This record gives sequence, C-alpha cells and structure tokens, in this order.
Amino acid sequence: MEKILYLGWRDPAQSRSAFFTDLRERLAPALQAAGARGLRLNLDDDAVREADGLRQRVLDPAPDALLQVWVDSAIGFLRRDIDAAIAASAPRHAAYLVTESQAIVNRAHPPQPGLRTAGFAQLAILRRPSRLSPAQWLDLWHNGHTPVGIETQSNFEYVQNVVVRALTPGAPAIDAVVEECFPAAAMRDPYVFFDAAGDEAKFQHNLERMMTSVHRFIDPGTIDVIPSSQYAMF
Repeated sequence: MEKILYLGWRDPAQSRSAFFTDLRERLAPALQAAGARGLRLNLDDDAVREADGLRQRVLDPAPDALLQVWVDSAIGFLRRDIDAAIAASAPRHAAYLVTESQAIVNRAHPPQPGLRTAGFAQLAILRRPSRLSPAQWLDLWHNGHTPVGIETQSNFEYVQNVVVRALTPGAPAIDAVVEECFPAAAMRDPYVFFDAAGDEAKFQHNLERMMTSVHRFIDPGTIDVIPSSQYAMF
C-alpha cells in the first residue's frame, strides 16, 4: 500500500463552504468507489479561524485542503480513477508520494469516520535547506527534533510525511508535510500549545527549546503552516 498527499485549491468562483462540503459528501464516496483504501481530509475551514495567528505562508495562495489518500499503488495508470475524482472537485491540485511515520498515534481523541476530530490539526509544509544533505536533514528532524516536538507541546497526534517524489507536473517543490493535532484551546493560547498552561517558566523553557531545535533543520521563511479541521473519512 502507498500513500499520496494531494494539496487542493478551490475554484475562486466556489465558496469555501461549498468546496469543503463537496470534498466530504461527493469526493469521499467517489474515491472509495475508485478503489482508495483510506481517506483523511484536512480542511482550512471556519472552525479553525481562531488559529489564524499560527499561519505562515510560502505558497500563494495557500492550499485550501490536504487530501491524504491510501492506495494499492501510486503508479500513474493505476491511479487514474483516483486522480480523475480529485480533479473533479479540485481542478488545481498537486500530488506527492510520501512515506508516513506516526510519531504520536491519536489515542486521546480517536478519529470517527466522517466526523470532525476533536481539537485542530496543524499542517506544516517543510522544505529542506540547501545547507543540509537529505540524510543530515532527516537525522536532525527525526532523531533530533522529534523528541523535542513531543516533549514541549500539547500535541496528541504527530504524523510525519516525507516526500518521495511529486506525482503531478508543476507540483511545488516540497520535502515533507507534518500533521499535528492539538486541543482546541491551543488555537488561541500559546501556553496551552506549548503544554505549559499557567506555568510561565515552563512556557519559556519549552518555547526556547522548540525554536532552537526548529532552526537546526528549517530556515526562516521557508515553511507553510496551515491550521485545519481533520476528517478521517474511511
């Protein structure tokens, strides 16, 4: 089984709510009928407006949704029906074959098929700095930063998707997509985000530790951060 990530942009003539409704109600069953083994939607919808202060942008416009699709094979001719279904809902999209690592499995608020997962899911689109080789970058991220990300934040799910290759022509150059789920209060309260509610010293410690670690493998101004609602469809 392989995993494909699709960054999706709505048609500007379509409202955001109509786009998200179409993804949940029309695209999901269409993908299942086309042979997809699993689908998770991340929607930048009104439920995450309180998290606007967390946003960072490189892609302009930013994608409106991330579609995480599990298939038997990502080979081109074998995924034609998958691509066609997605193109019908999101004519502008970019697809990537990825490897997935679940650094934290969501056992606190297990997703329910078709329903919005508790809290919110923060997406981060990463680009490897040229100063690091692929092997150096992955080692700094996976073996150096991952424990820091777990120990300094209130995340209850942490998924790392490393890009193997782009699958669509003209796809923006990216190297990974991270998905982390947080309590809803973390959208507006950095103390909750950094697992330090009511504790100034712990907040400052966790914040400094996180920023120092991030800067080892991510250069400033090279990351997209997109709050989203997570829907595990099937």
